[in-house]
Amino acid sequence: MKLSELYWHRVTPLHVVLWPLSVLYRFFSLMKKLCYWLDIFPPVKLPVPVIVVDSVSIEDSGKTPLLLWLIDSLLVHGYHPGIITRGTQGNSGPPVAVTSADSLPHSGGKAFLLAQLCGTSCPVWVGNDRIAAAQALLDAHPECNVIISNDGLQYYRLERDIEVIAVDFDEHSFGNGLLLPAGPLRIALKDVGKSSIIVTSNSQNHYVDTNSQSKNYNMKLVNETAYQVLDPHKQKMITDFRNESIQAVTDADNAHWFFELLQKTDIKVELHAYAENHRFTPQEIHFADHDIVLMPEENALQCKDFAHDKLWAVPNKAWVNSELQSALLRKLRDIPAA
Repeated sequence: MKLSELYWHRVTPLHVVLWPLSVLYRFFSLMKKLCYWLDIFPPVKLPVPVIVVDSVSIEDSGKTPLLLWLIDSLLVHGYHPGIITRGTQGNSGPPVAVTSADSLPHSGGKAFLLAQLCGTSCPVWVGNDRIAAAQALLDAHPECNVIISNDGLQYYRLERDIEVIAVDFDEHSFGNGLLLPAGPLRIALKDVGKSSIIVTSNSQNHYVDTNSQSKNYNMKLVNETAYQVLDPHKQKMITDFRNESIQAVTDADNAHWFFELLQKTDIKVELHAYAENHRFTPQEIHFADHDIVLMPEENALQCKDFAHDKLWAVPNKAWVNSELQSALLRKLRDIPAA
């Protein structure tokens, strides 16, 4: 368990110290935003619309499935999106393209997943400088007419046209509802712009009114099926594995939703969790005396080069309120041409 989990999901005596730090964190965040709004720090405007997709929490909070849903929606309606992301801290060099042929050097699991699932129709570029990454992507792919920034909600130097913010009210993500460092939130809901689009999940578990902030839409994460990594056409309901001998393998970033899913489906598994951004080896997914190895899709695709026929991937997909697609397309059409 991370040390932060001891106090991010409850209020403890330590919050006497942490809460004032959260107030300072919010103050400096708002001051930074104000400085860019007043052009004290001039933002950079790209020649194409920019959509920022992020979460209010440091947890993923369904942001990646939401981003994949957004990409599919844009492609269906004739847009040519490109994705920029920061990757991992080890990616300190110039911006680079992430492709399905990469071996996950420094791009990070999320960028690698995006490249695996949509890299052929939507280029993915990673770099510490998001603006440089976006400009490199547009130079390499001049057909792209929308840039999607995977995170970057508080990176105000890049001027954005649309903000899509995932808010997961699950206890693991929303925690005690406090800002860093007293809680897991990076931005308070009351500070979300009126023009931002809020996409909520698990909202029935909390008494937090998001309607007073801006228009919000519902999202449900669906992970009821699995597919064989060597042959993605072979698919099964996870409940069909109940009579199998199963090993479940994941990294810490996906452990919460993955283990919760396995508990809900009531199948007996042996669980194995590794650190965040763990690079899996063949030995870690090889269990001679078991029938099935289940992994979150993000982790399973990292093992594709040494996968065996017992390895199955569990995708985490988003079902979103149908009104959201119309709202996004309307906002895109209303953006003035550069």
